[in-house]
Formats: sequence, structure tokens, C-alpha cells
Amino acid sequence: MFIENSVEFGQFQLDSATPHTSKVATKWLQEHSSDFRHFHCPPKSPDMNIIEPIWVALQCAVQKRSPPPGTPMDLRTALQDSWCEKPPGYLQTLVNTMPRRVASLLCARVRQVTILDRCTSFSGSSVYFKVTSNV
Repeated sequence: MFIENSVEFGQFQLDSATPHTSKVATKWLQEHSSDFRHFHCPPKSPDMNIIEPIWVALQCAVQKRSPPPGTPMDLRTALQDSWCEKPPGYLQTLVNTMPRRVASLLCARVRQVTILDRCTSFSGSSVYFKVTSNV
């Protein structure tokens, strides 16, 4: 897994997901490799992405709806309703997991974690890490 950083495209994380390993995506990344800085993460490192649990929770909530959303507008409404049903502290709970996630990352045979950047957003601050593996 590695994190790509580009002035033009921003920062995004690649893993072994099919969209990231397809021939088209691989070719595009190779053609544009000079546009990116690569931050390699150790294999099987703990997931640092707190957005993923949010998507999973929303997906589960929408799948439980009866009848299921039939149109894109129904889906949008279902997602918005599911989001509004989350308890007020839900996001903060996920943010509070970051120290544990970082500690797990450090235990995953990581030699060095460098804080690349810290920025403030509507929900607080974000920290970007550069990770170097011992392997």
C-alpha cells in the first residue's frame, strides 16, 4: 500500500483494491509517475483511513431499508437520512481511534513515521504521515 501525493490531484491512498491494480489504472499511474510523490506503507499495515467505517455504516443502514432505494434520488435521501441518524459523537469516536491506529502502525514493523503536514478542517485537525517499513 502506498499514499500518492500530487499538487494537482491532492493526496490519496492506494491499496490492492481492484480499481487500483487494473491495467488502466496502473498504466495511468506509470504515465503520470513524475507528477506524484510516493509514500510507501508496510504491507498489511493497519488501516489509517477513518472514512471507510463511515461508508460501511451508511451502506449497512441503506441495505437494511425496506423497500430498498429504487432511484438515485431515493438513494441520496436514504444516505442523508442514515447520516442524520448517526449519534452526534459518531465522528469524534472515529477520530479518537487515531492514537490506537498510529500505535498499531508503529507496531507493524515500521521503522519511521514522519509527520508530513498538519492542517485544520471543519472537524479539527488532520495529520499526514510518511511511513517507512523495516522490511
